[in-house]
Amino acid sequence: MSDGPSISRLDLNLLVALDALLTERSVTRAAEQLRLSQPALSASLARLRTHFGDPILARRGNAYELTPLALRLAEHTSTALESARRVFESQAEWSPETATREFLIYGSDYAFATVGSAAAALAHERAPGVRFRFMLHTTAIIDEAEQRLRSVDALLIPHGFTPGLHHEDLWHDHWVIVGSSDRPQHPLTMQDLADAPWVFTYQSRTAFTSAGRQLEELGIDPRVDIVAESFLALPHFIIGTDRLGLVQARLADSVRSLGGLQVFEPPFEATPLTNALWWHPVHDHDPEHVWMRELFAEAGRSLDA
Repeated sequence: MSDGPSISRLDLNLLVALDALLTERSVTRAAEQLRLSQPALSASLARLRTHFGDPILARRGNAYELTPLALRLAEHTSTALESARRVFESQAEWSPETATREFLIYGSDYAFATVGSAAAALAHERAPGVRFRFMLHTTAIIDEAEQRLRSVDALLIPHGFTPGLHHEDLWHDHWVIVGSSDRPQHPLTMQDLADAPWVFTYQSRTAFTSAGRQLEELGIDPRVDIVAESFLALPHFIIGTDRLGLVQARLADSVRSLGGLQVFEPPFEATPLTNALWWHPVHDHDPEHVWMRELFAEAGRSLDA
């Protein structure tokens, strides 16, 4: 048995106050966010300080800073608050036609522009009260996917980054290379890839594209001029330059519509993409989550069709 305080003796409203204080780092602004009086929030802060034996907010000159403990708490508070919200938003019977749930989805702008928009269109027809919050993933989110997916609904990302989580394959794609229309329109060669400067979307040990990693495995050390963590923004760094970039083929029409660009097939057999929806097993039997997964599966099939 835990020696800590029983949760039945804790006021869970303090979790809401703590989240606001950690976010705003100001009693005044946190009170405004929660639409409470400043004395009421100050009282909550006093109780939090007593509970943790820590000031939480420490004055530094004319401002407040989070204490080391508060910085650690910030990593867990929003997750705990979102989990609590999910518990109390659950319904014994759930109907998409009358539901008002918000689904939180991590992913890239490419995923949102393709399967995300297709799923949102289906939901608009069938569940007008349901909405999606599409949030760009980061390296930290991918590295901590199992923990992060406890408090959000899903992650849209290709295979190869999140082993061990439950998933549904949604749609398939392949890589193409984007270059300026000033470049000669003959097929690219491996030497062209070695000589050209590049725009990469991700370039770190754990954040990369499969085709970018393949270049290195083929003995090409790409000279990366720019890293822009956006597939939709990448072409803008190529127009009028001798740079090259890798994007998914489903973005090719968007690339061409910008003007001043052309799309090449890679001069190597790029690994095809299998894009999937990933989630934590805690959501397996949630009927609302099951409905959402089926919606994305249908959206994915429409893309592959």
